Amino acid sequence: MRIALVQMRCEKGDIAGNLERMRLEIGAAVERGVDIVAFPEMSITGYIDPTRQTDAILDLTDDAVREFVAMTDGVPLTAIAGIVERNGNAKPFITQIVAVNGRIAGVYRKVTIIDEEADWFTPGDDVPIFTHQGTSFGISICADIDNPEVFAASAQNDARFVLELAAPGLYGEQETRNWQSGYDWWREKCADQLGGYAREHRYYIGAATQAGRTIDEDFPGGGYLFGPDGATLASTEDWSEGVLDVEIPVGE
Repeated sequence: MRIALVQMRCEKGDIAGNLERMRLEIGAAVERGVDIVAFPEMSITGYIDPTRQTDAILDLTDDAVREFVAMTDGVPLTAIAGIVERNGNAKPFITQIVAVNGRIAGVYRKVTIIDEEADWFTPGDDVPIFTHQGTSFGISICADIDNPEVFAASAQNDARFVLELAAPGLYGEQETRNWQSGYDWWREKCADQLGGYAREHRYYIGAATQAGRTIDEDFPGGGYLFGPDGATLASTEDWSEGVLDVEIPVGE
């Protein structure tokens, strides 16, 4: 199975611009024979402050979500992308949407809401399993990397692989940003923790990360694939935007 792990700059609140980039990536993925295109956390909305950019909070029925889902209509792939999802009068969810055949096949709402996100977001309460052409997989979102229970739940549901879709904001001033150190930090964290989960549960883990500078925050980029022995099987060269195509031998 071929998976495209997309490292992209997701400007905060620029829903139209982010969707256009996704349209291009999905079209190119179809040409390459990709099975699953995985975009980072909050890739549609950007990593917004939901108390300020309320117009970028989306329902699953909103036009922007419909536009993304429609990109999978008539093409033989599954696409996964992230939004800040409206949650009635409560704090919103951080949600990844799984789209196939022009419809929403399922969603995962981030379970692990860390302290710095707690004032903005509500945690989900379930770790669902998804399928592509009969192969089961799980999803984790960013800070889930620190929650072993998320990865154990996917293993218990016979996931063949897990996709870690992330937007870990970098600390420090943008004017003095050291992109190499930010990239190295996230790469090492992924190798240590995701590689460890892959080895423990004997499945593959792929990662796709927001990359580059937004209006007020920077993201480290980085795409990776870890094998069932915990080894790094594929990696992006640096923090740049781009796509890492990886192969998972689902028949083994």
